Amino acid sequence: MDKGTAVIIGAGSGLSASLARKLHRAGYALVLGARNTDKLADLVAETDARAVALDGSDPTQVDALFASVDGPLRVAIYNPSARQRGPIAELDPEDVRRAVEITAFGSFLTGRAAAKKMLNQPAQDGRKGTILFTGASAGVKGFAQSAPFAMGKFAQRGLAQSMARELHPKGIHVAWVNIDGGISNTAREERTDDGTDKMLDPDALAATYLQLIDQHRSAWSDEMTLRPWVETF
Repeated sequence: MDKGTAVIIGAGSGLSASLARKLHRAGYALVLGARNTDKLADLVAETDARAVALDGSDPTQVDALFASVDGPLRVAIYNPSARQRGPIAELDPEDVRRAVEITAFGSFLTGRAAAKKMLNQPAQDGRKGTILFTGASAGVKGFAQSAPFAMGKFAQRGLAQSMARELHPKGIHVAWVNIDGGISNTAREERTDDGTDKMLDPDALAATYLQLIDQHRSAWSDEMTLRPWVETF
């Protein structure tokens, strides 16, 4: 079944790869955006995706990617973020600026471009599309020596909340996914053992993203927290 196009910004291994595989199997055409598309060769071949080299914090490049999508855009996912750790008194301002640009401004660019395209396309089953932002616990609480990451994630969460309130009544589902824990580097289907389940499984995370995409509009989530069972809260 052709469900339209799904765009993943910040594509790579782990969660992005799991998302690409599940979306492909669900019937979506894929566009994968990444700084280095060479690393996506195997995933592109496996999922029949189109890879686009881009900087997710560059307005021109992001707009060009979404303008190149043929047919309806049904899913847009923004994954990139940047960490800049250190004592607040010692942080380099330009490093902090760049971290916030990648995490927060890049989210805005993808959200803006995706919303613009979705608003101008016909609805499918009463919905025009879904926009998801991959967040972190740093968007809920700041940690010591991690101010730039918190700045970016708090801004991203606020963006998602504002977009949800604006766009849900217009048929566009927007949600922020709080990834509260470390993600295993390897998807379950690629492992030689069953793992310990002490880290977030990228396949399990991707399955939840698909559940968000498939949610009925009478019960849309605008925020979801995912954490492994060993977390002590």
